Parts: sequence; structure tokens; C-alpha cells
Amino acid sequence: MTEDEMRRAAARPSRARRELPDHPVRLALLDLLAEEGTVTATQAAARLGHSSGLCSFHLRQLARHGLVEEAPHSGGRGGPRPWRLRWEDPRVAEAAGADRPDAGPGPYGKGMDPARTDAYLRRIGAVRPAAADAEALRELHRRHLVSVPFENLSIHLGEDIVLTGDALTEKLVTARRGGFCYELNGAFAALLRSLGFGVELLAARVFGDGGRLGPPYDHMALRVTGADGGGPWLADVGFGRHSTFPLDYASRDEQQDPGGSFRLADAPHGDLDVLHNGAAAYRLEQRPRELGDFAATCWYQRTWPGSHFRQSLVCSRLTGDGGRLTLSGRTLVRTDAEGRREERELAASEVLPVYREHFGITLDREPVVGAVQA
Repeated sequence: MTEDEMRRAAARPSRARRELPDHPVRLALLDLLAEEGTVTATQAAARLGHSSGLCSFHLRQLARHGLVEEAPHSGGRGGPRPWRLRWEDPRVAEAAGADRPDAGPGPYGKGMDPARTDAYLRRIGAVRPAAADAEALRELHRRHLVSVPFENLSIHLGEDIVLTGDALTEKLVTARRGGFCYELNGAFAALLRSLGFGVELLAARVFGDGGRLGPPYDHMALRVTGADGGGPWLADVGFGRHSTFPLDYASRDEQQDPGGSFRLADAPHGDLDVLHNGAAAYRLEQRPRELGDFAATCWYQRTWPGSHFRQSLVCSRLTGDGGRLTLSGRTLVRTDAEGRREERELAASEVLPVYREHFGITLDREPVVGAVQA
């Protein structure tokens, strides 16, 4: 079929407005949007092998059917127009292949529905940004670190850790808990996609004692791009003590942050080393991964007796003034923005109230290292 024939076929008023379109180009665009989160007509043309004019035409058709909408962007009237799915329309899941058994999330995946997105924003005390740009990402990143603690309590309470988008947002948003890297960055990725950002999950290996690297998929971080083409940035709300704001992914210079001095350095095999105050924190692969790729190492981290997470108990969050509050076992540590540290041992009766009052976590029993066997 030629492009002109496709245009004429798409323009025939033979289908009700509320019926799902079944034109092959439109379905391909819906699948692409489900994978990428947002695309412009030019980006869609490069991926699908059609002209940008044809992709633009069908994107406008989908918008008229109420299936897609223009994503927030700051490119001005003359800049590229990014589009995104309107997930609240039940026809979108079917058209985008969400119910197909072979439909994976792709390197970007899809975000959350609008109601859950709004609930997530309330969870971190943020408002929906006008544009998916650098300023919005900085604010969301900081608010997430202040509001959602880095914690491994589930391991010591005998709770399962499920790496699916729904399970992660249920834990962080509905149950108002925290988590460790796979959970925090996995959920944050879903939020960012819902707001129009492009997000790729990256695997990393954490440097341990003597510079020894941990296992593959030891850590998860995010490579984020804006709807206006800005970035990429390295976002990481799941490493505990790390940068307050996203880092410039392309820069190899020192980057100053309230959390310290950071630098991304080229490493062997195309990897990147992330350095914090001159010390290597983790080695980052640059190949995009999917959430399920991290499941095996997540299971290893929470079940292997030698795992750092099995041997320690931690709940920590950034404070609004740039300090940090950490409960490790029964030791409560307050660190201010200048690095001054106060430490206090809690009585048994104080532990659950501290979790509730300082971290927003309500528990029915105290988590204890070694109390739960794998």
C-alpha cells in the first residue's frame, strides 16, 4: 500500500470515533509509544521506516480518537512535538499490546495510569510538572530522596520482594514503604515515564572492599532523557548516600552536588565508573535492561547469608535541610548538611515509633537481623 493509499484509507469515515483504529501504521505507533513512553513523528519515522509526514498524520488521527496526547515539553511552538499514550482510555492497553503474552516492556516501557501517577506525586510531595525537563527531574529526584527511605526491612520481616511495576508502586505509594535499589529506582522509572521522560534501566556492580566488584545486576540506576531532548542524566534514588540531584551523564568532569563531588569516568568494555568524592562507588553498564533482568540478583541479595543486605538492617532518608537520618538496627544517626553526626541507641520501646514518626513506616513488629531465615 502506498502512502497516499494509507492516507485515504485512514481518512475514510467508516468507523465510529470511539472504536479502536486498526490501521497497521497506527497500531505500530501505539506499540512504539508503549515501549518508548514518548516519541516525536521524526523519531517514530526512524524506528518504523515510514516518512515523518505519514507518522505525524497518524499521530494526529490517534489524538482525534483520544488515544494519544501531546506530552509536556519546553521546545516552544516551533520545536518537535512529543506524543504519549492516554493510558486512562481502556482501549489503549489493548491497542498497545499490553495484554499480549509476548509484549515486553522494551528498554523504556510504559508508565502508570494517571490516578496512580497523581498518588505517587502526593507521596513525594510534588506537583505534576509542566514539562518533562531538567528542572522537573531535579525537583522530583530530591523530593523522592527526602520522602521515600532507602530500607531493607522486608528482608528481615520475611516479606517477599516482587519486581513488577504494580508491586513496586503498591509498596512505595499505597503501603508508604521504601525499599532498596531495584524497588526505588524501578518505581521512580515508572513515575518518570508517566510524566513524559524517557527512562532506561542500567545495571551496575558495586565496588566493595579492596575495589572488588559485586555480582552482575548488583545495583540498578537510571539513564533519563527529557521530552524536549534534554539530557541524558544519571538518576539514582536507590543507592542510599549518593547525589541529591541527577548527574550529567555525558560529562566526564567533576560535578558538585550537595551530596559531594561526583564524576563519571570511562571504564573497560564501554562501562562507566561512578566516583563519589574520588572513590569508585559502582561500575555502570550502558546497555539498557528490563526490570525482570534484576530479579535473580535481587533474590540472591535477600536470601544469600553472605549478602550485605542479609547481614545489616538499615532505614535511611535525606532530610529537607540536606542532612541525613538513618536507623541501623537500634542506632539512630543524624547527620547535618555539614557532616556533623549525632548517634543515639534506642530503647526497644522507641524503635517502632521512630520508624513511624521519622520515616513514615508503620510496622507491627521490630525487624531484627537474623530473625528470618531464607
